[in-house]
Amino acid sequence: MNADWVAASVRARAMARRRVGAGTCRRIAGRSSIAEALQDLEGTGYAGSGEEGGLEEAQRATSDAVLWQLRVLAGWLPASGTRLVRAAAAGLERDNILDLARHLDGGPERPEHDLGALATAWPRLRGATSREELGTALRRSRWGDPGEGGPANLADVLRIGWLRELAAAAPQARPWAATAAALTVGRLVLVDVSRPSDRLRRLVRPLIGDAWAEAADPAELRAALPVAVRSVLNGIDRPTDLWRAEVRAVAAVEDDAFRLLRTAMPGPSVVLGAIVVLAIDAWRVRAALAAADAGGGSEVLDAVA
Repeated sequence: MNADWVAASVRARAMARRRVGAGTCRRIAGRSSIAEALQDLEGTGYAGSGEEGGLEEAQRATSDAVLWQLRVLAGWLPASGTRLVRAAAAGLERDNILDLARHLDGGPERPEHDLGALATAWPRLRGATSREELGTALRRSRWGDPGEGGPANLADVLRIGWLRELAAAAPQARPWAATAAALTVGRLVLVDVSRPSDRLRRLVRPLIGDAWAEAADPAELRAALPVAVRSVLNGIDRPTDLWRAEVRAVAAVEDDAFRLLRTAMPGPSVVLGAIVVLAIDAWRVRAALAAADAGGGSEVLDAVA
């Protein structure tokens, strides 16, 4: 094994050990205000998150904290690891693109995530001055054709594109990507009751096929998915309960990531495990901050405990 992977794996495991953890997140969720919740983050990797703003600023700051960890980790990786960490960071590049699209549609301008060398297309996309110009720039980038439709379609197309890139960069992530794709289209056809765009169907097909597009309820959706993915919908009888499947999927992915951290030899698998553990830790922190901002208590965190 390349010595650089050994050093990167040691660093990745050390980063993962500095996560906030489920217990602290439950304590944060029990606070009665965002100000109180932020005090619990002092001394962690999220210290200072959104001190001058409200919930949105605090949640964005947690994402930026993970991005900073990715950028640090990238400095320890051999050249062969660049694609993996860039694929992980592409989830935040997607957020930048969506924020820009909303701004071009008349929404507020939001600060971008500073991707640095982990950017794939953002330096060429950020200068777009209209949705048409942004669409043209996307077609010429690794993100590809955004397809037809409004902001919701763009969000789903970019999400599936990101999942495919992550699965291509890390084969261990392919089952996770397929499950996430199934939940994305489940929400689209069962909750939003929306017809998927042709572009979205083409992107999803390599992960889960396209029989799902005609599903009318969770049972039909489950039957339409590949066998390896169906278990994510076990016990889900109503579209309004899909969030429970999403939370359960997060917990399963986290278990897989911890297994990689514990058992894998130094190499890409350890780094992937650390990245996922850190990302899910930030997801928990964001959920906990939202709960505190609402007055305390989180059904989502209780479900994933």
